[in-house]
Amino acid sequence: MKYLVTGAAGFIGHYVVKKLCALGHQVVGLDNLNDYYEVSLKEDRLKELDEFVQSGAFHFVKMDLADRDGVSTLFAEEQFDRVIHLAAQAGVRYSIDNPLAYADSNLVGHLTILEGCRQTKVQHLVYASSSSVYGLNSKVPFATTDSVDHPISLYAATKKSNELMSHTYSHLYGIPTTGLRFFTVYGPWGRPDMALFKFTKKIVAGETIDIYNNGDMRRDFTYIDDIVEGILRIQDVIPEANGDWTVEEGSAATSSAPYRVFNIGNGNPVKLLDFVESLEESLGIEAKKNFMPMQPGDVYQTYAEVEDLFEVTGVRPQVSVRDGVARFVDWYREYNKI
Repeated sequence: MKYLVTGAAGFIGHYVVKKLCALGHQVVGLDNLNDYYEVSLKEDRLKELDEFVQSGAFHFVKMDLADRDGVSTLFAEEQFDRVIHLAAQAGVRYSIDNPLAYADSNLVGHLTILEGCRQTKVQHLVYASSSSVYGLNSKVPFATTDSVDHPISLYAATKKSNELMSHTYSHLYGIPTTGLRFFTVYGPWGRPDMALFKFTKKIVAGETIDIYNNGDMRRDFTYIDDIVEGILRIQDVIPEANGDWTVEEGSAATSSAPYRVFNIGNGNPVKLLDFVESLEESLGIEAKKNFMPMQPGDVYQTYAEVEDLFEVTGVRPQVSVRDGVARFVDWYREYNKI
């Protein structure tokens, strides 16, 4: 089949492209290569895909999702069978300082993708949501049947908006859409703005790392290979309309329209200090720690209920935090030649 993967130069996106191409599909990758973090890292991820460029399996397009005419033309020319939409302006804390950056990427950008899918009758749109939509929820594990009406960052609000927009298009036009609420994805080629990358860089340099909420935090860290396996399997599970579903009695994760939402995580939250300990062990260096209060927009704990994803895909996470962190450290040393 022919796929569009947005965010193809991103952390998750370039892995998805590689897996799809290896399975024999044709892939067009879209990314605007913005400078939210080092463009060189994004360019190096794309270089990892050179073999598929040479074989004709992969074609990269540099484009901003807010380019309505450009995206519309791309859909019309390529006639994609399926779309995996991973591009977005990421970052909870960045959304507090730079809120307007999220309007074009996460709202207008998502709408241009939905419009492209509508105009060309795409078989299935799988898109990235986020665990951040759970906001002020204190009940754990977070389940897709829970209310997600109280986000605590603009980033989370845009991801909730993406789910609402997708449901509207599923209802109005019958476009099958599946939203995936990602839980703290980590691994080789990860984002420099995330904890594992930042901690590793500072520990290696002998600098102090900031530990927020005095270390009293838990995260449902999920290794990249497990995430990609989940994405690849769920895109084959195309939602169907269900005329018996009602708002009053049905799950919030389903609908009378061909619409689904799933958590995609490890289902096993880890204490932040245990995560740091695994990193210290892999590096062979003890971290200098600066304990800090909780940051605005942060949550105390993330914990995914993933049974519904397992039921439809048969996929369960395979990589432990200890192994996953060790794999990241190996990659970091090789990539930075240290």
